Amino acid sequence: MPVAESQKELRFTRAGQAVGFWMAAAVCIMAALVFFLLAPHRAENPGLPHPAWGLVPLALAAVSVRIAWRCTKHAYILLSPIGVEIFPFFRPESGMQVIPWGQIVSAEIGHSLLTLHFSAEKNSGIHLSLAPVAKDRRDLLAKAIRGRIPS
Repeated sequence: MPVAESQKELRFTRAGQAVGFWMAAAVCIMAALVFFLLAPHRAENPGLPHPAWGLVPLALAAVSVRIAWRCTKHAYILLSPIGVEIFPFFRPESGMQVIPWGQIVSAEIGHSLLTLHFSAEKNSGIHLSLAPVAKDRRDLLAKAIRGRIPS
């Protein structure tokens, strides 16, 4: 379903988390390659593992690539005219949470934590980890939040 006014949204993905999965996929592909390249030498050294064992790291690489692609492509935090939309890692379609701008009294943005306060006493709210957001995008998120809500 296309978004009605996507130009009015700021989307922050889990690109910071994706890096680890991309690296894991590369390591698994290299491990699989080792198994396949050792295949011609099995006649000389029967103690070498069967090349079919290379399919295990190859399958793990496929899973890692799929997770990395999803982290890179899909939103984690979306700032829209309605409010702050938060998408969980698993089942984002059903677990999505929308916090209207009117409900947010203040916000605190740390180096790795975003806290949205729902009361002036700061005794209710939500904490969001900024670890999934790429480090170079955290300043942009902080600027966008500060532009909308007083700290």
